[in-house]
Amino acid sequence: MTNINLLNRALDASSLRQQVISNNLANAETPGYKAKQVVFEDILKQHLANQTNFVGTRTNPRHIVIGQPTDGITAKMVENTDTVMQNNGNNVDPDAEMTEMGKNALWYYTLTEQLNSEFQQLSIAIKGRS
Repeated sequence: MTNINLLNRALDASSLRQQVISNNLANAETPGYKAKQVVFEDILKQHLANQTNFVGTRTNPRHIVIGQPTDGITAKMVENTDTVMQNNGNNVDPDAEMTEMGKNALWYYTLTEQLNSEFQQLSIAIKGRS
């Protein structure tokens, strides 16, 4: 998997995380609502730990898969059912959600800067340094 593909998946996860955090905050007073979170980094670490250096290209669906396919690296949304923050069964902690939103915004900015750097390197390789 190329760096650009990895960064693309990470940006998708960050975007989903922003949506989930916003949804959690919008439902902070909804009785019985359970906060959700996005899991991506653990999935990515597991994939990278199991990754082989070579991935074969399948030209026919009957061919044997060689290497680790990259389709499994997607963010997953999970519900937190273990805690209760309020008497009405709601477990959204607005302070924690706002903190996560700030961290996610910084993470998204970092990913976009890294992606820009990858494209600049490709541009230099194609055009040459002038």
